[in-house]
Amino acid sequence: MKQEPLILTFDFGTQSVRASIFDAKGECVAFAQEKYNPAYESPKPGHAELDPNYYYGCLCKCTKELAKNHAELLKQCKGISLSCFRDTAVLLDKNNDVVRPTILWLDQRMAKCEDKLPLLSRAAFALVGMSEVIRVNRKRTVFNWIKENEPENYEKTAKYIAISTYFILKLTGKMVDSPSSYTGHYPIEYKKRAWYKNVEKHMQGSIFSIKQSQLCELVQGGQICGTITKEAAAETGLPEGLVLYAGGSDKSCETLGTGVIDTSMAAISLGTACTIETSTEKYVEPIPLLPAYPSVLPNHYNMDFQIYRGFWMINWFLKEFGGRQIDDLVVTESNPEDFNKHLLEIEPGCNGLFVQPYWGPLLDRPAVKGSIVGFTDSTTIYHVYKAIIEGIGYELRAARDSFEKQLKKKTFKEIRISGGGAKSDAICQIMADIMNLPVTKTQTIEASSLGAAISGFMAIGLYKDAGEAVKAMVHPAKTFQPDPERVKVYDLLFKSVYVKLYGSLKKVYQFIYDYQLKKI
Repeated sequence: MKQEPLILTFDFGTQSVRASIFDAKGECVAFAQEKYNPAYESPKPGHAELDPNYYYGCLCKCTKELAKNHAELLKQCKGISLSCFRDTAVLLDKNNDVVRPTILWLDQRMAKCEDKLPLLSRAAFALVGMSEVIRVNRKRTVFNWIKENEPENYEKTAKYIAISTYFILKLTGKMVDSPSSYTGHYPIEYKKRAWYKNVEKHMQGSIFSIKQSQLCELVQGGQICGTITKEAAAETGLPEGLVLYAGGSDKSCETLGTGVIDTSMAAISLGTACTIETSTEKYVEPIPLLPAYPSVLPNHYNMDFQIYRGFWMINWFLKEFGGRQIDDLVVTESNPEDFNKHLLEIEPGCNGLFVQPYWGPLLDRPAVKGSIVGFTDSTTIYHVYKAIIEGIGYELRAARDSFEKQLKKKTFKEIRISGGGAKSDAICQIMADIMNLPVTKTQTIEASSLGAAISGFMAIGLYKDAGEAVKAMVHPAKTFQPDPERVKVYDLLFKSVYVKLYGSLKKVYQFIYDYQLKKI
């Protein structure tokens, strides 16, 4: 009897790594997970870093567990597809040894970048309205911070690669990756899915202080990165020679894993970072001057908007106000169900309480701060909790509106939802009401892993295109319809209050930002 092909996926999240084996119907037939302990180290307030080899060690524990308990299934695997968190780089020396612990995407340090760009560059950026975007990108680039604060490590760095590329290097010996994995602060021309040419001299590429020689080889999604080496096979328990195909970033895989492959739908991820994404064949910026990113799907892009510290805010709330002992900043397994059960008991709008979920800088709003507006003597702890969730919903709706404006379309027909926050039916219902669209959960919360599996099955040629693959592998499980009465309330509050808050508080935010930097 002919055995059905399977795909092995590795999904590196901010909290844990998951190794899964999927069949061609989208069912996870084997699964292993290793939680990081700690999720990261914080040598100074706002810092978040960890040795990348620790992550790789956690992966090895997962793969050895699969090899021990599901050896026959591993033999059926026709390839590996990898998904990983974004905007996190590994610095390697000339021997490919790690120079220093990896600085994670949620790290808050910023470079000063006191050295001015060439006059011609500054004039060109000012002419097209990109001066502030460039300034923020420079400051947020980890390598610029390294250059200023750790010059010896800066000089020692021979390769500057995404952490996903480092895992591929450990597994295959090849320093190669997908452009989808380079979402973040890298000298990549997203529209062309390629590095800028002559990076050191390129007007935009040079702002990252990264040399052409320090970059890896890029291949498109679904192409072969390499095969499991003899050394990696010994470390992981995986079959030597198993092919590893180019995957993509966690959010891109998650979007594919919810079945969003065109602009008829959008995908919301309620994780440590919250995002809204859709998939396009044409390059369309989600917000002016904010790029669309290469998708894990070949010849596609993801319009993407991120709330930097999304459902991390739930952990912040539970730790500071909910009596929960939580030692880190990322979303953990803390159970907020005793709060969730009150969500729909409180009327939409929380009696006029609003939260702007700016717990970290945005590319177009670097000076923003989080704010809570509208306290009264009737405000309870449950109002604050719901207002945080509504604030995330409002901000995602604003991004959705921008997507529709950029796409020149009336509206999406449906939202697909995933991530830890989507476990709560009440939160899904709130998102449906704020968006005024049906919100659908699919068969698995492991949407990023499923998206990687879809990419893998397409890579081995089992499905001719994304439409066929998604039809076979993504299965809607539960849909939440918007309630007309709650929609009216949210629509009024969104348009009359929420969208006006930033403009009203912008100067205050800037004053606080400058004050904290001791500029005043």
